[in-house]
Amino acid sequence: MQEQKPTPEHNAELEQQSAANEQPAPEQATEQPAAHDVMPSLEQSLREAELKASEHHDAWLRAKAETENVRRRAQEDIAKASKFGAEKFATAMLPVKDSLEAALGTENQTLEKLREGVELTLKQLVSAFESANLVEENPAGQKFDPNKHQAIGALESDAEPNTVINVLQKGYLLNERVIRPAMVMVSKAKSA
Repeated sequence: MQEQKPTPEHNAELEQQSAANEQPAPEQATEQPAAHDVMPSLEQSLREAELKASEHHDAWLRAKAETENVRRRAQEDIAKASKFGAEKFATAMLPVKDSLEAALGTENQTLEKLREGVELTLKQLVSAFESANLVEENPAGQKFDPNKHQAIGALESDAEPNTVINVLQKGYLLNERVIRPAMVMVSKAKSA
């Protein structure tokens, strides 16, 4: 076999073919880098989204646990308040009890000394009531209020009808709430 010498035309064709093999067609050149750019960014976006979802899930779990802790502490506080709510009032009542016991324990008391002791004890009791916001309701001369008073009966009187003319038992309000209504007699118009 004989070797053929390449002609210049043949050399130009070979160079074009090798250049075509080395460089992709313009359409391919733009598609390949774009494909490589899109794929890592999709994977990266997915990883970032998974990390954010994980962070949000952790934050949600922490918030849920904190809410449960707050709810549990609030329930404990309510239970303690219910259990020990009367502690302040009970502490204020102890001196009253001590005074009454001292009065009963004293022998050879005169009526006047006993009266003075009872008055001092009553002052202690009134002070305890005030510290607990327990207010006395003594409606003598006031208009009858069915929310605060309990009418036992009605008497003919010169006073305006439905006016409290006699208080049989005082009422008490705790922070504006009726604990015991005042038992009263009310006036009614005289019959003709």
